Amino acid sequence: MSVLRPFKANDLFRFNNINLDYGITFYLTYLQRWSDLCFTQESPRGRLQGYILGKAEGAQTEWHEYRRLSLARNMCQRLEFASDEIYKGYFVDLYVRCNNALAIKMYEGMGYSVYRRVREYYGNLGVGKGGRDEEDAFDMRKCLSRDMAQRSIRSNGRDMIVSAHDVS
Repeated sequence: MSVLRPFKANDLFRFNNINLDYGITFYLTYLQRWSDLCFTQESPRGRLQGYILGKAEGAQTEWHEYRRLSLARNMCQRLEFASDEIYKGYFVDLYVRCNNALAIKMYEGMGYSVYRRVREYYGNLGVGKGGRDEEDAFDMRKCLSRDMAQRSIRSNGRDMIVSAHDVS
């Protein structure tokens, strides 16, 4: 049985098998500012299977071999709980590749909806693409209890397109 545990800085050197799209500074910033919203799922043999990095803002992977184990669902539930109960946030969001239909369907089943499409969100994977990664991401959001009017979601999110430079 795998274990959900807090994310540690030395995990950054262990999750290349999952994802390493950003520089180490990106991940360390999340870990420093919102450590209680950062978790990893670890196999009994100590191999990282997945991770989630959450953040609380303002007043308002490649996991192929670990699919269908409820890892994402469990990590998202923990993030949602902490964001709702501790930080009193309005919403939680996540980014998923637009071509990852299986993940999108799963997240929609968990109550997330597409808020916007972010052009070229995923970092410079670049091999054979002239140094550019042309993969877009959906910014998917789920309202928390504080957003009773559901202002943090929109019905036409797939039609709302922004540049990766417009998101932080």
